[in-house]
Amino acid sequence: MRKLLILLLIVGIGRINGICENYELTSPDGRISVTINVGEDVRYSVMHDSTVIINESAISMELEDGTILGVNGLVDKVKNKTVNEDIRAYFYKKTTVKNSYNELVINFKENFFRLTFRVFDDGVAYRFSTTFKNPIVVKKENVNYCFDDNYLAYIPYVNARKGEGDFLTQQFFTSFESQYTIDSISNMDTERLAFTPLLISMKEGKKVVLLEADLEDYPGTFFRKGEGNSLVAVQSTYPKVEEQGGHNMLQLVVKEREDYIAKVKGTRDFPWRAMVISDNDTDLLNNDMVYKLASPSRIKDVSWIKPGKVAWEWWNNWNLTGVDFKPGVNNDTYKYYMDFASDNGIEYIILDEGWAVNGQADLFQIVPEIDLAELVAYGNERNVGIVLWAGYYAIDRDMEHVCKHYSKMGIKGFKVDFMDRDDQKVVDFYYRMAAMAAKYNLFIDFHGAYKPTGLSRTYPNVLNFEGVYGLEQSKWDNSTEQVNYECMIPFIRMVAGSMDYTQGAMDNASREDFKAIYDNPMSQGTRCRQLAEYVVFESPFCMLCDSPSKYMQNQNCVELIAAIPTIWDETIALDSKLGEYVVIARRWGDTWYIGAITNWDKRTLEIDLSKLHIQNGSCRAFVDGPDANEYGSDYKITDLAIKSNKVTVNLASGGGVVLVISN
Repeated sequence: MRKLLILLLIVGIGRINGICENYELTSPDGRISVTINVGEDVRYSVMHDSTVIINESAISMELEDGTILGVNGLVDKVKNKTVNEDIRAYFYKKTTVKNSYNELVINFKENFFRLTFRVFDDGVAYRFSTTFKNPIVVKKENVNYCFDDNYLAYIPYVNARKGEGDFLTQQFFTSFESQYTIDSISNMDTERLAFTPLLISMKEGKKVVLLEADLEDYPGTFFRKGEGNSLVAVQSTYPKVEEQGGHNMLQLVVKEREDYIAKVKGTRDFPWRAMVISDNDTDLLNNDMVYKLASPSRIKDVSWIKPGKVAWEWWNNWNLTGVDFKPGVNNDTYKYYMDFASDNGIEYIILDEGWAVNGQADLFQIVPEIDLAELVAYGNERNVGIVLWAGYYAIDRDMEHVCKHYSKMGIKGFKVDFMDRDDQKVVDFYYRMAAMAAKYNLFIDFHGAYKPTGLSRTYPNVLNFEGVYGLEQSKWDNSTEQVNYECMIPFIRMVAGSMDYTQGAMDNASREDFKAIYDNPMSQGTRCRQLAEYVVFESPFCMLCDSPSKYMQNQNCVELIAAIPTIWDETIALDSKLGEYVVIARRWGDTWYIGAITNWDKRTLEIDLSKLHIQNGSCRAFVDGPDANEYGSDYKITDLAIKSNKVTVNLASGGGVVLVISN
């Protein structure tokens, strides 16, 4: 029986400034405990069973007027509660999210703020809240994670874009796309920032993933190495001077920044600082921490929001064969993509960069080769919707006019790109964009984006985020190790939420044969790996990255991709090891889809199906072919009868498998 176990231990300890008060809060299952110490400052520590997760770490918030929330504060009152509820989830990896936690709220005298701690069976979160009558300016929020040993960290260092200011400031301009540097905390580069999520691998196989949630009207958090074995937060300072520039003049580039991070309402809740704690790698694959901490939906009627798959032209460079027109950004090409989508049950096509006049940042200047009204009508006849790509500044400069105009025309949504920042001003853009799009029944896919922080719960029309070192990298990066990276991101980046990885390549190369070719790209690993990623990766709005010409030569693959849902009734992680392999099962209706991928090591996996409660069923298996180690596109389809709770599969180097089990 789960019970609330909160010990309010008020201990008179002789400190310079008087009384020290200690509070302890435990998880519903009793395995995680948090101790909060309020004295000259506020410090907290975290234990998981007998393992120290976080040593005493100070937290505070500094305001421009010199007030420091969390220093020399006097406790007014303390409240606690237990919550055990089900959350109805929209367009997610499950329809119901279990939300159980114990909460402690510490209200402080005179300083007009409170601290809220929540402890779940799978982690810990805290946030500041203020109750000032007038607006406040936040200079800095001090977020510290002090570890008790020199653990390994999986570090997504910022790849800074060229900009103004010193090296630290330049790192605020980034696409949030990096592979992981695996190194000890002590060896972290003190000059470089890392973005979240960030994973720490601890003793006894335990993992901690550092996150933030409910990031609204406030900058996102980076980390850098602190003293000893600690990580300290760095937030982007507020833009003071911006100029149009960047990629094709579609961005606002910060030329000068203020010395504070945010101007906010005096009464508000600040973002959650969260950590997911697990002693089993597999549990990280199905974590809901960010969704649980996010603000509930602000859209009352979500019936118009339609997730699905999209035929995408940019990755495959508009390459078509056997046609009697010149492929490119023109109506003939997009009609061909729509014919392909319609024939295969693909819900959308996208017009990526090029449909609007280059360099103008004006979404009403359409290139003469495109007649959007004609394309919308053509798609309506074939039940295929159109999504438009848009640069951040091009849409922000005239947001309501753009949304109203294109919604009236019949456009279904926008892929918004090149924000490349997470300061307060850009974070506010995400929320304004989501709200405006919802007003006109449009959905959003954010690219050039920071990681998800729960916006898709608050605005369910936000279906997907990039913020991942996706398959596009294979167009230009010969040094990339996508196969190994793909066996890490489900445990780290995907813990934050969905990701537009843009899988689906039909040319598949071994490690030795891979080459980055911009106009005719390929993937690393096998064909079945690309198919499995439609199950393994969470992605409510999901691209088919390759050309219709190649898909039509591989009709079995197209039929499988089209059949795999993009949202799910249930998700169960079956087996995994960080950086080595992933096995995950997702259910839609009466059908289970199981996806598995491995790193460059060939692997035999015995998959335990007992958690799926399959009585009797048939299984169609897409597995690596006999020659897949050398020729990645080799695969075979096998029909199996499910007669026991075990299925054994062989994965080639960089391989994958998809099992489709129908009761």
